[in-house]
Amino acid sequence: MCGIVGAVAERNVLPILLEGLKRLEYRGYDSAGVALFDGEHIQRRRVVGKVAALEASLKQHPLVGHIGIAHTRWATHGKPTEANAHPHMSGDRLALVHNGIIENYAELRAELENQGVAFNSETDTEVIVHLVAQHLTIENDLLPAIQKTIKRLKGAYAIAVISTNFPHRLIAVRSGSPLVVGLGIGEHFVASDSLSLLPVTRRFIYLAEGDIVDMARDHFQIYDAHGKPVQRPVDEMEGQSDAASKSGYKHYMLKEIDEQPAVVARTLALGLDPVSGLRAEAFGQEAPRIFKQLQHIRIVACGTSYHAAMVAKCWIEQHAHISCEIDIASELRYRHAVVRPNSLFVSISQSGETADTLAALRQAKTQGYLASLAICNVATSSLVRESDLVFLTQAGVEMGVASTKAFTAQLTALLMLCGVLAQIKLQDVDFIDNLTKELGQLVKLLSEILQLNQYVMDMASQLLEKRHCLFLGRGVHYPIALEGALKLKEISYIHAEAYPAGELKHGPLALVDADMPVVVIAPNNELFDKVKSNLEQVKARGGQLLVITEDRLRDQFPLADWVIGLPSVPTLIAPIVYTIPLQLLAYHVAVLKGTDVDQPRNLAKSVTVE
Repeated sequence: MCGIVGAVAERNVLPILLEGLKRLEYRGYDSAGVALFDGEHIQRRRVVGKVAALEASLKQHPLVGHIGIAHTRWATHGKPTEANAHPHMSGDRLALVHNGIIENYAELRAELENQGVAFNSETDTEVIVHLVAQHLTIENDLLPAIQKTIKRLKGAYAIAVISTNFPHRLIAVRSGSPLVVGLGIGEHFVASDSLSLLPVTRRFIYLAEGDIVDMARDHFQIYDAHGKPVQRPVDEMEGQSDAASKSGYKHYMLKEIDEQPAVVARTLALGLDPVSGLRAEAFGQEAPRIFKQLQHIRIVACGTSYHAAMVAKCWIEQHAHISCEIDIASELRYRHAVVRPNSLFVSISQSGETADTLAALRQAKTQGYLASLAICNVATSSLVRESDLVFLTQAGVEMGVASTKAFTAQLTALLMLCGVLAQIKLQDVDFIDNLTKELGQLVKLLSEILQLNQYVMDMASQLLEKRHCLFLGRGVHYPIALEGALKLKEISYIHAEAYPAGELKHGPLALVDADMPVVVIAPNNELFDKVKSNLEQVKARGGQLLVITEDRLRDQFPLADWVIGLPSVPTLIAPIVYTIPLQLLAYHVAVLKGTDVDQPRNLAKSVTVE
C-alpha cells in the first residue's frame, strides 16, 4: 500500500518526484523518502511522517539529479522510523523502493546475514536491494541482476531501482502490485498510479503481471515474465486533472461526499437508458447471454466494498430470485468453497488492485465458474483486465482514505445489476418499472440529503466526548449500519460496532448505558415497527438514541434524543440515500475531534498487500 515514483529526464527530477508523492500519499504516510543520482553519487533523504516533512527537509538542503526514485510508506515490516523508510540502499551505489510484501524475507535475510551482509532496517525491502547488489558482483548488467533477484522472491511487489554503475537507467518490476509507465518527450517515468504523473504526462503504459521495464531518458524496453521483449498498448488519459485538488474544500472527504449526486448520475447513465431502460450490455457485451445461464452468484470483496456486497445479496435474492453468497476475499482464499453449477463470480473493488480480491478472482478462474464480473472504479486496473465482464462505476479518483462516493456508485451499479437480472431471468415488468422510477429520483434525493449538512454538523457534537457507539439496522439496512460504524471508527477513532437491530437482546444490549450512543437507521419499510420496538429496549437501559428516519415520521420516535429527518425515500433506493447522513456524521465528528480526516492513522487507501 506504499507509493512509488521514479523519473529519468534532462531536467532536475526532484520536483516531479515530490509532486508525485503528494498525489500518492493516500497510499501511505508513515514515512517518505527520495534518492537521486547527482552524476557522482546517490543522494538520499528520508523522514518519518508525511511528504510535507520531506519537502521541508529538502527546502533546507536541496538535492539535484536527473534520475531518481521516491516513496511514501505504509508500514508493514518494521515501525515508521527513518531507518525503515525507503529508498533502501546497498552501499552507496544502489538504491531501491518497494511496494508489497516479501513473504520469504526472513529466510533470505538469514542467508544474507550468514554471508556477512549487514542490515540497517527491519524491513523486508532491504533484502531485495542486497540481493540485487549480490547478483551485480557476478553480472555485468543491472537487468539480469534484477531478473535473478526476483526469481528468489515470494509475495507481491513492485520495485524501482537505480545504480551509479548504470547512471542513465531506471529499472522497475511489477509482480502483484500495480505499476504504470509514463511517457514523455526526452523523459520517462514510473509510478504506482497514473494520477501521480498527470502534471508531466497523459500517456501511460500499464505494465502486465511480471513485466520489467528498463528505461532511459530517450528510450525504454519492456520485458514480460519470461524475459522476452514485448510491446504494451499506450493509453491516453483525459480529464481528472483536478482530482488531486480539494477545490476549496477543507478535506477531500467532504468534497467527495458532495460529489455523490454527480457520481451517481454518471453511473446511472452507463446502465440506464432514458428510452430503452436498463442495459444488460453495460456489464459487458456477453452479459445478456451469460446472465441467462447463471443459476447462482458469489460476490467477493473487502471492507466498504463488502458492505456493498451485503446489500446486493439482499436485493438479488429478493427481487431477481437468484441465490447469492458473499465472501470476504481474504477468507475465501483460504477455505474450500463449493462452486455451484453455472455460478457467476462477482468481485467488487474501488481500486481494482486490492490484493485479496485479485487473488480470489485468479483462484476462481481455475474453479469452473460460468464467468467473472468486476464492479470497479478504475478502467486500467488488474481486476478489470482479468475479468470476463466489467461494470465501471463513474466515481472518478477518490483521494480520501475513507470511501464515500465509490461506495454509493457501487450500490447504484449493483442495484442496476439486480434489475438486469430480474429483467432477464423473471421478465418482471412491474418490478423493472418501479425500479426505473425510483432510480430516476435518486440523484435529486441525494442532493436534498446533502442540504442537511449543517444540521448533522450541529448534531455531531453529541458524539464528541463518546468513546463507543452502536449502530443498528435491519434487513438491507444492516450493511448500511456496518458502513456507518466503519466510517466513524476509521476517521474519528471512536470505537463503533454495528448489529442487526433484532440481535440487540442477544448480547449487545449489555453495553448500552448513558455513555453508549446508539445510531438507528429506521426507514419506512416492512421492518419499521420492529425497529421501533428495538429502540424501546435501548431507552429502557438509559441509552441515548440518534434516529435517522423520514422527517414525516419524526413523531413516531418520542424516545429519541436526536432525529435526522430525511425526505420520503422509496424503498429500493433507500440504502443508497441513508448512507449519506452517516458519512456526514462521521466526517463532522472527526473534524470536531481534530483527527486527520483524509489520512487516518494506520490506514491507507489501496490495499495492495495481503
